[in-house]
Amino acid sequence: MSNKTSKKFSMEFGKKEKVLNYACQTYQLSRPNKVGAVMALIRECQPKIIDEWEKWYFEKAYTENKEPVKITTDVLKELGERLHEKITEVVIPEWQSAFSELSLQDCIDYIYNLTINRTYDGFIREKSVVNDELSKYFPDVNFVESETDLDHAGDIDYLGFVGKYAFGIQIKPITAKANFGNYSISERMKKNFIDFEKKYKGKVFIIFSLDGEIGNKEVIKEIQEEINRLNNKKK
Repeated sequence: MSNKTSKKFSMEFGKKEKVLNYACQTYQLSRPNKVGAVMALIRECQPKIIDEWEKWYFEKAYTENKEPVKITTDVLKELGERLHEKITEVVIPEWQSAFSELSLQDCIDYIYNLTINRTYDGFIREKSVVNDELSKYFPDVNFVESETDLDHAGDIDYLGFVGKYAFGIQIKPITAKANFGNYSISERMKKNFIDFEKKYKGKVFIIFSLDGEIGNKEVIKEIQEEINRLNNKKK
């Protein structure tokens, strides 16, 4: 069997990658309302070479908002300039301040808090969202905690079984939404969600928990629509 590795076209940014990624996610500069539905576009294109994809993108890509704007090289350049501005004027000063105040005790407390306190908070939060809310909204759905390997690899906390099919649930504290604006999932998570849907036939929904209650109530309607779709799929 061949071990040939496909050529990669992505640039390497070394140590700068973490800063660029953090700022880009924080200020939502790679969201569909800024660069279009990138993954949907490339699947529609099915390019054989990168030049084919590049040409297709600039012909078809529009921002996803009330008044769509056609994406051009100038639009991407402007986003890059905005990213640089955010990093130099906001991110670096904030981090420099944090670095200057950071103590050994902060690090010790952080590791302990992360391991004990936050793990327990997260466990109780998940239980409350599922047992106190989702199970009452959807009594016919069998909610099951994800297996360890699925939770780790697929970013799924619970599966909601509708017959032999299932949709996925990821539960985030409301602070995740506050920290990242309208929370943007990573490319890794997008891939894992797609893999989940291929296996279980259902979509993955992100629920933001506020003191054990669902913060983004609009997700209830979306889940109901998915349950209806899966029920129809059984027929």
